[in-house]
Order: sequence, then structure tokens, then C-alpha cells
Amino acid sequence: MEVINISYYKKDDFEYILGSFHGKLCFLSSINGKNTERIQSDLQKKLNAEFTKREDEILIKTKKQLDEYFKGERKSFDIPLLLTGTDFQKKVWETLLEIPYGKTANYKEQSQMAGNEKAVRAVANANGANPIAIIIPCHRVIGSDGSLRGYAGGTKLKEKLLELESSYE
Repeated sequence: MEVINISYYKKDDFEYILGSFHGKLCFLSSINGKNTERIQSDLQKKLNAEFTKREDEILIKTKKQLDEYFKGERKSFDIPLLLTGTDFQKKVWETLLEIPYGKTANYKEQSQMAGNEKAVRAVANANGANPIAIIIPCHRVIGSDGSLRGYAGGTKLKEKLLELESSYE
């Protein structure tokens, strides 16, 4: 059986779990995220792999870049990613990478970016299944009324990430 290396990262009051597979980051989630267990289970099935707590080059590099991000020194990441979702989910996650640091988009705008403005609910669901939080910045998507909603890591974390980015913009 294959192995997904996992490690943990703590910043302020938040703790994250990171996973890598064959030299690519495949997982980064708040340890208390409401979808974390489901995403982990999906990853294990799709990759036919089990989790092993072990540092590797990708996890170390990711933690270093997260440190830089939280200090306001990094606005984009250059970590190789392994996306394991459906074609639609991957397309939606790629649109998240187009939302600039310090900016937000609403779900309708993101749906338009994905090529189907009527797929708002499907886009929101795909965001909720995002296995690589922060680096694939689903926290930058907000409600059309400006409200913070729909973040698997919780609205407190979403608010903190948006405040961090706006302070270093």
C-alpha cells in the first residue's frame, strides 16, 4: 500500500494537518475543519494509501512557506500540488488560484470564472471539498452580501486569514 506522509503545523490558535504523496502536497487542512475527516478518507481511497506521520521535503518546504505567508512575506506559494478531485472540482480549485492575495470574490463571480454562473451551489460544494486550504485560497470567497460563510475551517479562521492578507496587501 502507498503512503501519504503527514505532519502538523501550528500558528496562533490554529493547528493544521499537512499531507504529501510522491513529492507533491495533497492535503492541508485545519485540524478541526468540518470536512477534514471526509477529505482524508477520500484521499486514502483515491490514492490507495495510508497515513504515516513522517516529515519529508515537501512538508518542510510547505511549513516554511506558511511561516512566510503568516509573516506577510509570501503572497503566493510554489509548492507542487496533487489535486485528487473530480474534473469539475479541479476547475473550481484552479479558479481560486486566480483570486489575488488580499482580494475576495463572491460565489457567483467564482461560478462565472469557472464558466457556469448558474453553478453557484456546485462551486460552493467544490470549495468545501478543497483538500489544500490556504494555498488554494477558498477563504477568499465570500457571500454576495459580503458575509463570511462556508469555510470548512470555520468563519473565525476565514476572518483571520482575510485580515492577515488585507493588512499586508
